[in-house]
Amino acid sequence: MDKYQVLKQVFGYDSFRPGQETLVDSLLSGRDTMGVMPTGAGKSICFQVPGILLPGISLVISPLISLMRDQVNALVQAGVRGAFLNSSLTPGQYRKALYNARQGMYKIIYVAPERLLTPDFLEFAKSVKISMVCVDEAHCVSQWGQDFRPGYLRIRQFLQELPCRPVVGAFTATATAQVRRDILSLLGLENPTMVVTGFDRENLYFGVRKPKDKFRELLSILREEKEKSGIVYCSTRKLVEEVCQRLRDCGFSAARYHAGLEDEERRRSQEDFLYDRVTVMVATNAFGMGIDKSNVSYVIHYNMPKDLESYYQEAGRAGRDGSPARCILLYSGADVRLNRFMIEKEKENEELDEETAQQVREKELERLKQMTFYATSRYCLRRFQLRYFGESHVPDTCGNCSVCLGERWDMQPEKSEYRPVKKYSSPTQSPADPELFQRLRQLRLELSKSGGIPPYAVFTDATLQEMCVRKPKNRQELMAIPGVGERKLERYGTLFLKEIHRKK
Repeated sequence: MDKYQVLKQVFGYDSFRPGQETLVDSLLSGRDTMGVMPTGAGKSICFQVPGILLPGISLVISPLISLMRDQVNALVQAGVRGAFLNSSLTPGQYRKALYNARQGMYKIIYVAPERLLTPDFLEFAKSVKISMVCVDEAHCVSQWGQDFRPGYLRIRQFLQELPCRPVVGAFTATATAQVRRDILSLLGLENPTMVVTGFDRENLYFGVRKPKDKFRELLSILREEKEKSGIVYCSTRKLVEEVCQRLRDCGFSAARYHAGLEDEERRRSQEDFLYDRVTVMVATNAFGMGIDKSNVSYVIHYNMPKDLESYYQEAGRAGRDGSPARCILLYSGADVRLNRFMIEKEKENEELDEETAQQVREKELERLKQMTFYATSRYCLRRFQLRYFGESHVPDTCGNCSVCLGERWDMQPEKSEYRPVKKYSSPTQSPADPELFQRLRQLRLELSKSGGIPPYAVFTDATLQEMCVRKPKNRQELMAIPGVGERKLERYGTLFLKEIHRKK
């Protein structure tokens, strides 16, 4: 197979998106590669296509267990042999996975960075042919990035330990110029191909509101969104608990997620959200990296995050399938004070010496200042974001943010609160046949339950909407719809064709 056959037969797409083909070609040619692409732009295809085509095994280094599990599930659904190696496996399962990998059972293996230099994994890595190592969420290697993970600093040493250096790829959605420089040097990329596709997500509306009563404002937004899926980010565990309970009391189907919960509840909450059993996820920033749920229609920040990188990444979990989605920040001055306090008390990087730790704190305080400027900006919010990430040729207005749409928040002295002069109306992308769309969603839900996979791993909402538009009559026409690959056609094609043409 060539790259186009893999793209169509495995992933169901007729053509590459901007930037993807250049990155795929670079890795296939054996050249180190770095891709900076916004969430939802299809980063994983850039290393999964070469991983399928290159001989031997490809390793993908990834920071989160949930991300690895989701990615491997999606690969297996598409007919690709994949596995993950992390702390969620029992010792017996881990040994079995390594044994299977030695026997050539897997093409792509996801591994946590902390595993790389352990004796058993290193012994395995030296005994097999590793053609490619790709680093996902590569900004985690930089102390100047918002998600610094010391484990990522082991990657370069791991590469040096291998008998033959594989081609190396690095991918991220959020990287300023400083972080990009760090990625290049700390991972030891050699004369890499660099692709930065731009940070604009045109389908996303960005808004900032400054309500006196945040919860009342949140209720107003959620009622506009009706039964759509969305995420509400809160800055503290206590606030997650409070907001989640109040939403449940108001009749919303909500789950909670933060690092203080038992592993079992966190797993259950995440699966309830991914499987559409609940519509609202209330969470701290512990939730979300790598969550590949395509039909998130809104992301509400109940509190302002401490930097624009985090905000962009978290808000970017909305609208991954290209549908219109809303990203709204509920801002208050107390958010700034809380973030400053949390930065000063930061303990995650205790292994850094005091001088370096102080430098990291100062950089975080500077990023907090920029985030505050964004939240209080009277100019286009999208322009502010794009310029922050280093894009120079940016229009003055975008027509799809609260500032450009004239949603000014005027102070009312007698009430001491803000009110919107112009209220934003939610964009909708109605399917061509709403009744058929709901039937296809129901079929997808039943298949996901029986297969033990999230609904979007069967087909995304965007693929279902395209089915409603085209109403394919046979397998060939169904295969022409983006997101329908050969394996999914074999597995689900007959069922979906039957449902599309079922007499009502």
